[in-house]
Amino acid sequence: MWNYEKRLQFPVKITQTNPKIAQVIISQYGGPDGELAASMRYLAQRYTMPYNTVAGLLTDIGTEELAHFEMICAIVYQLTRNLTPEEIEKSGFDKYYVDHTLALWPQAAGGIPFNACEFQSKGDVITDLTEDLAAEQKARTTYDNILRLVKDPEVCEPIRFLRAREIVHFQRFGEANREDCSKSEHTTKRQIWNNYYQVHSPVIVHLYIWGIAFQAVLIYNTVLETTLLFCHRVKRFCVRLSIVRS
Repeated sequence: MWNYEKRLQFPVKITQTNPKIAQVIISQYGGPDGELAASMRYLAQRYTMPYNTVAGLLTDIGTEELAHFEMICAIVYQLTRNLTPEEIEKSGFDKYYVDHTLALWPQAAGGIPFNACEFQSKGDVITDLTEDLAAEQKARTTYDNILRLVKDPEVCEPIRFLRAREIVHFQRFGEANREDCSKSEHTTKRQIWNNYYQVHSPVIVHLYIWGIAFQAVLIYNTVLETTLLFCHRVKRFCVRLSIVRS
């Protein structure tokens, strides 16, 4: 359950429309490394995450990605609102306009529609966290590319904010990967030993008993040999003593 606040995570106030820039930024709406894919990825992965702390982290970041998704929508909307047919045709926005008018629709900058195949949810701790780390870096690179193309400060400021949050998410996933994957490795080794012991416990018990019996035989033989050697030496001593007396 989420509580919605009627405000953006970072203010978006764009006064000058620019459909060319909108066609670039829309990639972070429905593109392969966009905010929609990120939120769906993390909110799906949390269910099979075995560690509560990491599941909570996925919920937190997945929720924040929804807020970033909202910011991207606000940016694209403000860049394209109230466009005239002449502005639409001149900017090359006409192909998008034919299908969606000025409504928001998830697609990449190249026009490819949003596709759930762009993200993965495997149910394996290391696999999912590694994908999450890569996803944050790919999103950061996409924002870097946008900032190279966009010079409008009203657009650049929220984009810089989004880029900075990708770096924070990368760091948090890195911390989770280091801490919980080592815990996972330890748990796995312990589980392997427990399973092995449950299967082979009768054999282990028998080997243990036979080992004790073998050690007992060795000790018995050693004591017996020592006793016989001692008796033999005592006998020789007695014989020599009787010869000397005679």
